[in-house]
Amino acid sequence: MRTTLTKSLWFDAAHWLPTFPEGHKCQRLHGHSFRVDVVLTGETQEPQGYLVDYGQIKQVAQEAIDQLDHRLLNDIEGLTNPTAEHIAKWLYERIEPKLPQLAAIRVHETPSSVAEYCG
Repeated sequence: MRTTLTKSLWFDAAHWLPTFPEGHKCQRLHGHSFRVDVVLTGETQEPQGYLVDYGQIKQVAQEAIDQLDHRLLNDIEGLTNPTAEHIAKWLYERIEPKLPQLAAIRVHETPSSVAEYCG
């Protein structure tokens, strides 16, 4: 049976976006409470009846998210321009080797603004 799982995790961090126009509010240092959705897709394993244990998803994803939590994202290697799009790709590249069923990473910068990276 083909299924899709989503595990959500959160982190808080600051950033500024250097490529935004002069005077744009996002070019100034500011912070967000980010929500990250880790989306896996694949065939449910029988006889267990599940794709991947949610606890395993959390453990693997949390390792990557802990590198971002309560940090200035611009200081992290690979995130000098830490847009939601780049954060999603950065997380995907660190999670996918340990969870090959990874289909997408969604980064919610605000409740109404989401970037998705599918690898």
